[in-house]
Amino acid sequence: MRVVPLIILGIGGVGRALLRQMVACRSWHRARFGLHLSVIALADSQGAAVEPKGLSDEALQAIEQLKAQSVPLAETPYGYHTSDACAMVDGVGRDGTIVVDCTAAETVIPALEMALERGYGVVLANKKPLTGPITLFRRLTASGRLRYETTVGAGTPIIAALEGLLRGGDEVRRIVGAFSGTLGFLMTQLEEGHPFSTSVRRAYEMKYTEPDPRDDLSGLDVARKALILARTLGWELELADVAVEPLFPPSLASGTVEDFLTGLSTLDADLAYRMQMARQTGQVLRYTAEIADGHCVVGLHAVSKDSPLGRLRGSDNLAEFHTRWYTPAPLVLQGRGAGVEATAAGVLSDIVALVQCTK
Repeated sequence: MRVVPLIILGIGGVGRALLRQMVACRSWHRARFGLHLSVIALADSQGAAVEPKGLSDEALQAIEQLKAQSVPLAETPYGYHTSDACAMVDGVGRDGTIVVDCTAAETVIPALEMALERGYGVVLANKKPLTGPITLFRRLTASGRLRYETTVGAGTPIIAALEGLLRGGDEVRRIVGAFSGTLGFLMTQLEEGHPFSTSVRRAYEMKYTEPDPRDDLSGLDVARKALILARTLGWELELADVAVEPLFPPSLASGTVEDFLTGLSTLDADLAYRMQMARQTGQVLRYTAEIADGHCVVGLHAVSKDSPLGRLRGSDNLAEFHTRWYTPAPLVLQGRGAGVEATAAGVLSDIVALVQCTK
C-alpha cells in the first residue's frame, strides 16, 4: 500500500466535495491502485488543521459537514488560526507530498512554488496561478509534477485531450469552444426566446452564477481558460493579450448587484435582435473562445446551428480541436462544465494520475 500525503488548500464547495469523494473511494483506491490518500493538512483562508499521521475519515467527514455550515476551520475542534500556507507546506510537507489547490486565490502561489521546489506534486483547480505572468506559468509547469485538468472544463478532460494530441505530434491549428456553464445556460435561454435580463436573474437566483454575476458576464473566466489552453500549446501570451467582449457595457460595471440585474433590461432588445439576425442565416449565438493563429478571442459569436457548438444546450462545456489529423471534422469533447462534484472528481483523478507518474 502506497500512502500519499496530501495538503489541501481551500475547503469551499470543490474542497468539500473532494473530501467526500476521497473517503467514498477508499476501498476502490486500495483495490485498484494499491493507494491510500492521507490528508495531513487542510487550510481555508484563516485557519488550518494539521495531523502528520493523517486526519481520520471521521475527522474529514466532521470538518466537511462543519464547513458546509460555514464554520471556519479554526473554530472546529480540529483547527487553529493561521493564514500562512507556506508555513504549513514547510512544516508538514515531506517526500511524496501533493499540494492540492482548491482555492480561487493568488495568495497561495508562493506555497505552490515552495512545494514544487521541494520536489512535491501540485494539483490545481485554481486558474489564477496559471494565468499570471508567463514567467510564473513556466516555473510552475517546468517540473512535470503539476496537473491542472479542472482549470478548463471542470471534469471534462479537455487538457488531457490537448496534451494527448501534442504528445502524438499532431499540429493543433485551432481550438474553439464554450467554456462557461453559466454562459451556456444563458445562451440556451436566449435561443429559446427568453429575455436576457430575465435569464440572468433566474441564473443568479438558482445560484448558477457567481455571487456577483458580473464575474461571469465579464468573460474574464473564459479568457483565463483560453489563455491556459494557449499556454499549454506553448504560446507566449499574457492575459492582457486575450481579446474579451463582456456581456454588459461599462456603465453597468459599478453599483450593487441589484442595480446590475435591473440595468440588464436595457440589453434585451439588442441581444434578441442579434439572435434573430443569426437565425436568418441558419446560425445561433454562443459565447465562445477561439485560440488560433497566435491569438485568443473571447466573446459572443454566431455559429452554425448544425455545428457541435450550435447544437450545444444548457451548461455543458464543449471544445473543438481542429488539427492536422482531425480535419475537416474536428475532435469534439463535450461534457459537464460546472458543478463541484464533477470538478472534485477531476481533481481526484489528477491526484491519482500524478501519483502513478511519479512512482
